Amino acid sequence: MGQQHLAGPVTGPVTVALVEDHQVVVDGVRSWFGTHSQVELVAQGPTIESVRGTPADVLLLDLNLNGTMVIDRVAELCAGGQRVIVFSEHEEPETVRAVLDAGASAFIGKGRATRDSCLETILEVAADRPSMTPPMAQAIATDEGPHRPQLSDKERAALLFWFQSMSKASVAARMGIKERTVRQYIDRARVKYAAAGRPAPTKEKLLICAIQDGLLQPDEVTVYTSLAARTPPDRG
Repeated sequence: MGQQHLAGPVTGPVTVALVEDHQVVVDGVRSWFGTHSQVELVAQGPTIESVRGTPADVLLLDLNLNGTMVIDRVAELCAGGQRVIVFSEHEEPETVRAVLDAGASAFIGKGRATRDSCLETILEVAADRPSMTPPMAQAIATDEGPHRPQLSDKERAALLFWFQSMSKASVAARMGIKERTVRQYIDRARVKYAAAGRPAPTKEKLLICAIQDGLLQPDEVTVYTSLAARTPPDRG
């Protein structure tokens, strides 16, 4: 597992390193990947150190390794440029929030994971797309922390239309307001996230924050894309 700095979304088969200390789980994951042409298990071991040095697009990490919780290692791994997906039976909302706050890209609960859901999450993370699993949704829904900015209905609506590849002018027409007002709504959302210690200077970062907080669902962004006005999308 190399300390790689991500250069962009993975375009070829996704390589995965698995850190898991139960062989039955390793065998199960290996069987999930065995028949999939887009995901390849390139390393596995019972500790983080056992896979260090093997370049992998995604690290699938169990939190309880040999009886020790490794939540405090997530931030270190993410800071080194690794895409981390936590794969754990410890689905308590506070645990999920802790690893997401530390930089993990997604959390998969072992108790509810299926082959298809696991592979879908891995492919989303490797493509640098927002992912939302059931444990993440539950953690977000029960989070009342101050780092979740409260957006108004109009701010949320402006973001939703903008994320559907509309230009700000098209959003204004859709909402029946001035384009400068759309800009104000988007800028206000950014200010709120910055004030909460989660700056979102780009459209992509703002989208990820909004989905992580449950303000938007991923399918809200994709379902309506075909309905967006056929004008060049805004990027910033």
